Amino acid sequence: MTVISGASGTGKGTVCKKLLDELPQMFYSISATTRAPRPGEVDGKEYFFITTAQFKTWLDEEKFLEHAEVYGNFYGTPSHIIEEKRNSGVDVLLEIDVQGALNVMKKCPDGVYIFLMPPSLDELCNRIKNRGTESPEVLQRRINAATSEIAMFKKYQYVVVNDTVDAAVDKIKAIITAERCKVEKNLAEFEHFATN
Repeated sequence: MTVISGASGTGKGTVCKKLLDELPQMFYSISATTRAPRPGEVDGKEYFFITTAQFKTWLDEEKFLEHAEVYGNFYGTPSHIIEEKRNSGVDVLLEIDVQGALNVMKKCPDGVYIFLMPPSLDELCNRIKNRGTESPEVLQRRINAATSEIAMFKKYQYVVVNDTVDAAVDKIKAIITAERCKVEKNLAEFEHFATN
């Protein structure tokens, strides 16, 4: 399981889309959210768009690997889908915010955690502003939160600067390849070599 997160505006969605184009065998985990869809977003593709009441029902039924309230909306990662894919040997990609990633780290310490870093704080602010999807109040909250989220990169295993999407994706693919080659992940397959 590869978890990619970072502050708002770091380009997580763009990087993950390109990564999935290049690694189509990966399963992309879709989160549930109570926020309204942005222009062009489709229910069941980018997110499962659900009501707050439905979200609370799923919480009561313990259907989330992690959940968080972000900017007044709820987000959660459906756990049963993730476990099913992992148990069948499929690589899973989660794109979640910092708060959610920290919660997943507690439940799944064997995951690969990558923090996507902006090239600079000025660039980050420009990216958030250029979305044009938030009110001035929400925009300022996102910028303030982004600066505190960036400080959380130290809790991750890897940090990748998203200066260009192609370069960031190449680095993430290299991390995934290296993780697949770790001895601890290959013991069962090659243990018999050591006994012969």
